[in-house]
Amino acid sequence: MLAKTVRDVEVAVQRGKVGPSVRSSFQAVALLVREERDRVKAEPMSEARRSEQMKRIDGVATVLARTAARDGSLLALLAEDNGLHEGTASLMREMRQAAGIESPPEEEVKEKAAPTAREERRVIPQSVKSRQLLNPFLEPDFSAPPPPATRSRTLSTWELLGPLLRSFEEASGGATSCMELPPPVSLLAPGGRELMHHQAQVIAAAKEGHRTFLLADEPGLGKTAQSLLAAEAAGAFPLLVVVPNVVKTNWAHEASLWTPNRPATVVHGDGDNIDAFSDIVIVNYEILDRHVGWLGNLGFRGMVVDEAHFIKNKTSQRSRHVLELSERIRKRTVRPLLMALTGTPLINDIEDFLAIWEFLGWIGDKEPGPALMDSLEQIGMTPVDFDFYPNARQSVIDMGIVRRRKVDVAADIPARRIADLPVELDGPIGRSIRDAERVLARRLVKRYESALEARTKGVVVQGIDHALVRQVAQWERQDTDGDKNSDENVFTMMRRIGQAKAGLAADYAAQLSRNVGKVVFFAKHIDVMDTAEETFTQRGIGFSSIRGDQTPKARAKAIESFLTDDSCQIIVCSLTAAGVGLNLQVASNVVLAELSWTDAEQTQAIDRVHRIGQDQPVTAWRVIAAQTIDAKVAELIDGKAGLAARALDGSDEEVSSSVDVQLEALVLLLTEALSNAT
Repeated sequence: MLAKTVRDVEVAVQRGKVGPSVRSSFQAVALLVREERDRVKAEPMSEARRSEQMKRIDGVATVLARTAARDGSLLALLAEDNGLHEGTASLMREMRQAAGIESPPEEEVKEKAAPTAREERRVIPQSVKSRQLLNPFLEPDFSAPPPPATRSRTLSTWELLGPLLRSFEEASGGATSCMELPPPVSLLAPGGRELMHHQAQVIAAAKEGHRTFLLADEPGLGKTAQSLLAAEAAGAFPLLVVVPNVVKTNWAHEASLWTPNRPATVVHGDGDNIDAFSDIVIVNYEILDRHVGWLGNLGFRGMVVDEAHFIKNKTSQRSRHVLELSERIRKRTVRPLLMALTGTPLINDIEDFLAIWEFLGWIGDKEPGPALMDSLEQIGMTPVDFDFYPNARQSVIDMGIVRRRKVDVAADIPARRIADLPVELDGPIGRSIRDAERVLARRLVKRYESALEARTKGVVVQGIDHALVRQVAQWERQDTDGDKNSDENVFTMMRRIGQAKAGLAADYAAQLSRNVGKVVFFAKHIDVMDTAEETFTQRGIGFSSIRGDQTPKARAKAIESFLTDDSCQIIVCSLTAAGVGLNLQVASNVVLAELSWTDAEQTQAIDRVHRIGQDQPVTAWRVIAAQTIDAKVAELIDGKAGLAARALDGSDEEVSSSVDVQLEALVLLLTEALSNAT
């Protein structure tokens, strides 16, 4: 028994899959080998028998040592002062019981006394405690009985997960990976916002009672809105949303637009400032370990996992947390709404989708769930039959796979559009930028007040003198022209914001490249481009670069690499060096890491992709630092160019100059400061 278990551990380590169960098995075998060695030494038996037993024990120990040499972290499990890993004690009891050996009673206590690192990190925000005090006896939801499942007979002895994966790899025959969707009930969302036809179909499916979706639409097709409105249609509130950090703020923004009557709260750090009474709780993967305890007890009726390919590795901590939360929600709520969002095509790394299917409840750890098994039984075939595979594939798709490409719904969406991606600047950098903005605002207020006092006596001003505000802004801009290196002027602040956004923008571009292929990344400053390229290098993503100091030969080589080399997924471009004269229509997604001062410069960048020969709608993802002057500048550009009210129309007309936007940004900053002061 020990030999078989240690061989399984060795194989897992060789494959690089060292998860909690592997660690538990390794520690259990190591401890039981010690026990068995002591038992063989103590029990009366012939020397020949003892020698044979010790030889077998040494063989197991040799495999343990060889395995630990491959992964040094396993050695820590053998330290005398190390407690039992989670699951080790129960595994040891099971193995002893199978061997007819009684377990010591104190072992269970020993395991409970050794909390794991993740348990030590867990927190319960005060707002959550308040909610729990108001509702200490949260009852399970039994409002709707689960659908009856046919008892498996024909397939009960078959291993089915492998054949299900093969059905997607080998049996597609060019068929679409999209369930049949009902016609839209309405194209209007709460607040009068208009939905696209393909978005309304998913919402209609949720309204009709479908409760699990693998929503794999390409980026730019509105998966966030579909998820929020599907939750509204299904009555799946409170709703838990697990997302990458880079889109956390954007989710809160989208919730305010699409479900304005459903308050949303975003979990930062230890969650000290959250509102646990909100209908939508948004948390990022990176801090999920701290909050998984109370999240599992809050009574969620729905859960959305954005960029769901993040949980592809079932042994990773974040995957375990997501699967744990999904299971706890399913146990408490009958037929909750569960949605996994990803733009990654299903034909890529299909094994990665086992964790997503398990999150949705379609499969268990080793076999299909009841509903999917019932569907497979109705096929009336087994994996030895050729026709089993296309039918099995369709059975999985009917569980809730929805995959639409831009080109499939081109009639629904404009030829090109801008999608804003708000990001939160956390930590010291974010605080320093906000502090610098406050310093600039105070300087403007002081200048305004001095000018007001210097006026001829007898002049009475009611409220804010907007003419004087504009004059002060003009003085500030003129002074800035002579000193662009000051720490508290509009130029340096926008540059620092660009530097702070660089990593987040690059992270999003990396996600896009995985989801849709080639991406064009634009930035104004060299240091932002450097940060992006470092990020792509760390992620193992191929890229090329267009900069102002390149020779024509190097520039041509970089462009050719992006256009023809499948391994070159991203081209990093300078707005000034690559804003004109390039044809990059091999991509349909653009990331604007820094804002331009004019709409014309922004449009020129997007036109590198939206050109003759482009056969897909183009989406430009504009990364904006929330709660900073960055957001104000974006609003001003939109107001000048009309981008807030319409998709891009392709006009190259320069509606406003950079001077206009800089001046208006200062006017807005001073006006807000004076309004807050009064």
